[in-house]
Amino acid sequence: MSDLLLHPTLPFVVAALLVRLLPHKLGHVVMVLAPVVAMAQIWQLEAGTSVQLDYLDWQLEVLRVDALSTPFGVVFAIAALIAGIYGMATQLGPERSAALLYAGAAFGVVYAGDLLTFFLFWEIKAIASTFLILARRTERSGRSGMRYLFVHIFGGKLLLAGIIVHVWQTGSLSFTAFEPGVAAYLIMVACMLSAAVPPLHAWLADAYPEATIAGTVFLSAYTTKAAVYALARGFPGFEILIYLGVIMALYGVVYAVLENDIRRLLGYHIVSQVGYMVAAVGIGTELAINGATAHAFAHILYKGLLLMGAGAVLYATGRAKMSELGGIANRMRLVLALYMVGAVSISSFPLFSGFVSKELVVAAASGEGLVWLVLLLKVASVGTFLHTGLKLPFGTWVGKKGLGPRLNEKGPVYVGAVPASMIAAMALSAALNFLLGIRPQLLYDLMPYPVTYDVYTLGKVVEKSQILLFTALAFWLLLPKLHAKAVVSVDTDWVYRKLPGYVRELWRRVVTRTTPSKRSTVPPIRITTEPAGPAEPVGAGEPEDAAEPLGAGEPVGPADPARNAAGIAGDAATAAATAPSTATTTTVATSEAPVTPRRGVLARLFSPAAGPPPLIATWVLGGLMLLGAIILLFASLTP
Repeated sequence: MSDLLLHPTLPFVVAALLVRLLPHKLGHVVMVLAPVVAMAQIWQLEAGTSVQLDYLDWQLEVLRVDALSTPFGVVFAIAALIAGIYGMATQLGPERSAALLYAGAAFGVVYAGDLLTFFLFWEIKAIASTFLILARRTERSGRSGMRYLFVHIFGGKLLLAGIIVHVWQTGSLSFTAFEPGVAAYLIMVACMLSAAVPPLHAWLADAYPEATIAGTVFLSAYTTKAAVYALARGFPGFEILIYLGVIMALYGVVYAVLENDIRRLLGYHIVSQVGYMVAAVGIGTELAINGATAHAFAHILYKGLLLMGAGAVLYATGRAKMSELGGIANRMRLVLALYMVGAVSISSFPLFSGFVSKELVVAAASGEGLVWLVLLLKVASVGTFLHTGLKLPFGTWVGKKGLGPRLNEKGPVYVGAVPASMIAAMALSAALNFLLGIRPQLLYDLMPYPVTYDVYTLGKVVEKSQILLFTALAFWLLLPKLHAKAVVSVDTDWVYRKLPGYVRELWRRVVTRTTPSKRSTVPPIRITTEPAGPAEPVGAGEPEDAAEPLGAGEPVGPADPARNAAGIAGDAATAAATAPSTATTTTVATSEAPVTPRRGVLARLFSPAAGPPPLIATWVLGGLMLLGAIILLFASLTP
């Protein structure tokens, strides 16, 4: 029982309480100490350690340490340390508490030996992570946060239904590899939702860009990687995961082509990179599970670095869209240099972490004779370098304006100072990515199975170098076609971003037609016809907002917000103010009063989202999802 005190979740739970009680500066110390203590606990826990508790008629294994849980625990602690340092300049007490509870719940998922403990930490993780999105306190983050919460609550109910069916069929709560069946597929779908497997993936690109600057770094480390751990634990060798994984790898790359928001683009590349891990789990061999684990480890490090670079740009300029940036390279040289370490890592450059992890997945596919999978994964790797390694840094820091001036007085975008804590966190992550690249055995020694694979052979290095070189050449030739366009791509989130509008309009028309008109004497209606405005860009989705404000709860850096807001909209506003008015007014007589449709529950549910989610819409949608969960629960209990 004394081993329970070494559970890595405990320091995070205690720290989550302390950061709400202690002064802000002492909160810095708590944010750093919690992952350090957790790391010390992990090293003291030997493989085979197990702590069991009796609950009713069940025996719960609340702590299980083995070769698969340890590498995930180690990298989760590293991620919490780096993200905690990065958030010192921006995170307030409530956000810090949510981040620590979120990280602690992820540890609980990884070290859970039974399905009930696994489910409880899974749900805590979903709820705590929602507050990292809501903490930005903007209208868009409010709507995205609620959508994120509903999606993951739905996934949790699928998980619970699968657990109930599994217990009914087997009489066991043990979390081990599942046999194919109804219970296994329910649990797998729940894990696939958290892993962002298409078409259950749109929540990621919808929510992560709307989270706080440091919150996005935390989010990138835990939700999808805990799901990869669950898949590796419960579903190794499920062949369907091979096909879903390669779809993820390509799907994320394709949608990254369309993106303008730098954090949304990086969100789609999370989908792509997790695809490698899902495919490796589907292969199911020892080398493949090693590849999935190693790539999850490396991905947490380099994706966190990439999002920290994007967050530094947002902090310093108040902007996150490539169409509004460019010409700032000379004023953010250190941030750009550190970002590029993450960019070459995700692109699997030799000597960096992504190369030594991704090659394990490719080797596992090749060893099973899956030549088509090897080719498609290499195609996805080309797309990753093209957009994360070339398009994003070029569009963000260079663009049409070039490297830009060294002083703000001559630049179109005001760039404030980036806090030293952000630079320190990025430097630590960059050093780890480089260290794992030059000493891959440090990573391989943590893997679940012995690794004898030699990644640094001449053939592999030359092949990868050629692929990257020709990708860079293609980028140079296609540069005029790759400029960012101010649109937001609509993905499968069309179901909740567009469909409600169509339903609302259909409802309005039905109500208007069925409501009898009332005749009365009314004054003439004055109809004003305004001249048509400038055409909006036509793209794969909807036009973006002109600016992306930081939330009231997120400290704005030393950048000049007014100057940055004027940087994009200034010319358009000036033109509109000086343009001659050509509006005309027409008087129309009518004998009918305007018809006001009845605003019932459905009408309010599908009303335009001009602010945070209306209370009635939130509760109605939540009630419908709860009803579906209850029906699913009863169905799962039926023999």
